[in-house]
Amino acid sequence: MIKKLAKCIGEYKRETILTPIFVGMECAFDVIIPFLMAYLIDNGINKGDSKQILGIGILLIICSFIAIYTGVKSGDYAAKATAGFAKNIRKKIYYNVQDFSFSNIDKFSTSSIITRHTTDVNNIQMAFQMIIRMAVRAPLIIIFSLIMTFVINVKLALIFLIAVPLLGLGLYFIATTAHPIFEKAISIYDKLNNIVQENVRGIRVVKSFVTEDEEIEKFDETSKLIYKEFSKAERIVALNNPLMQFTVATIIVLISWFGGKEIITNNLTTGEFTSLISYTMQILMSLMMLSMVLVTIMISRASGERIVELMDEKSNLTSKENAIKEVKDGSIVFEDVNFSYVNDENKLVLKNINIDVKSGETIGIIGGTGSSKTTLVQLIPRLYDVTSGKIKVAGIDVRDYDIKALRNQVAMVLQKNELFSGTIKENLRWGKEDATDEEIENACKLAQADEFIKTFPDGYDTYIEQGGTNVSGGQKQRLCIARALLKNPKILILDDSTSAVDTKTDSLIRKAFKNNIPNTTKIIIAQRISSVEDADKIIVLDNGVINAIGNHQELLASCEIYKEVYYSQMKGGKENG
Repeated sequence: MIKKLAKCIGEYKRETILTPIFVGMECAFDVIIPFLMAYLIDNGINKGDSKQILGIGILLIICSFIAIYTGVKSGDYAAKATAGFAKNIRKKIYYNVQDFSFSNIDKFSTSSIITRHTTDVNNIQMAFQMIIRMAVRAPLIIIFSLIMTFVINVKLALIFLIAVPLLGLGLYFIATTAHPIFEKAISIYDKLNNIVQENVRGIRVVKSFVTEDEEIEKFDETSKLIYKEFSKAERIVALNNPLMQFTVATIIVLISWFGGKEIITNNLTTGEFTSLISYTMQILMSLMMLSMVLVTIMISRASGERIVELMDEKSNLTSKENAIKEVKDGSIVFEDVNFSYVNDENKLVLKNINIDVKSGETIGIIGGTGSSKTTLVQLIPRLYDVTSGKIKVAGIDVRDYDIKALRNQVAMVLQKNELFSGTIKENLRWGKEDATDEEIENACKLAQADEFIKTFPDGYDTYIEQGGTNVSGGQKQRLCIARALLKNPKILILDDSTSAVDTKTDSLIRKAFKNNIPNTTKIIIAQRISSVEDADKIIVLDNGVINAIGNHQELLASCEIYKEVYYSQMKGGKENG
């Protein structure tokens, strides 16, 4: 874990190395100052020697300024190193997530990925800063101060040699006991983030169903669980303070007791005793620093493991070496395709799928909820890989294509398509980055979006809120269709993506497709028979199995499921009329 995270230091190695160097210089001068103070007291103040007082006083001021300067510089370098380190971690895990397949994302969940990008990275950043500063400063101060106490008085220095290891064992016990609890608490943050994310995204649904109290209760339960785990861990960590205070008090009492005796017997001067007290405080403050570092590392260790887990995750969908980068046409063939989300032949959601689609054909797909219509079309651009069998596009197995090249020629308008914060133009240019205003307008005219866009005061420069919350469901669907059309794909897949538009607009969209993109293969998943009745072929799916394939008239004559859906919709239409 440490090696993998250390690689993220990257271009900030210089700052990372300079920070402990300047910390070391600061420590050296911080330790010299009490020694100079002892010399000033013994040889200047006690003897009334003004030259000594002036000389040592100037030296003390110089040392103080150097200590301040090196402290400021170490802080500056540490800030740059830690901010850069966190930036590189975020970049690395974000870039890795971009390569994830749907199954990789399903493994972690969206809320968990967000927590790892934010809370966990912040924990690691704080720990890294403490490691390159406090974790360097504290041991150096302890070592330097112990050396100085031995130089001044060996007997008194032995007190520290006994106390420091005992304190270290106590801190180690606290750290190892608290770590598993912190680890558990951080994982609960994923659940909390998921609740917040769902609530904010679906706030309109929450308010329309008046379920605010239930949502608050869910949030409170998870918050209390986090509170319970953190409280348990913090109670253990809180033992650090009494342990530290007991050690501090004991050492001060022992040094005062034995130091006083040493002064009486002239084995210790007043200045040396004063410097010993200073070194005592420096050592004890450094031990407190070490305990803080230890607590931070305990918390961040769990975060580090979660971050490395995300870094190590590899997409189970990759392009072969020398993969094919050109998709010649939009023909599609399914050969004995079976698919399972868990890659288990006993848990198939698609079974024995055989389909032959010619380039430019329009294919309709209907079926009940849970019949795996969406799963079927997601296999075409390799959002998932088949469990067995083959899918060919333009006569070539989709696994032989470069993934990006394949997906650039397969445009999908999913059931839950997203619009992003930005203008309408910026959203549409996801389909084609360098699309001209004319190309954008033409795509919108095909998708029957141009008319409503022009009713907005800012037209195509209208700002879309995150998730497209300031446009209606039908408007959002038409914008997503226009965005897909801008790709000029060989295959266009509409996954129930006209469900929120009226039948007239739906008919106009299909007519525009037929007249303007005749060479594009069009696959339309729909609940309404009217959306697919003029398709070249209609596939009827039932529980992951093809029940029938044919055109509208053929299916009316031979497929009971199709007839039942058709007549129920016709009857409903007449009753509504």
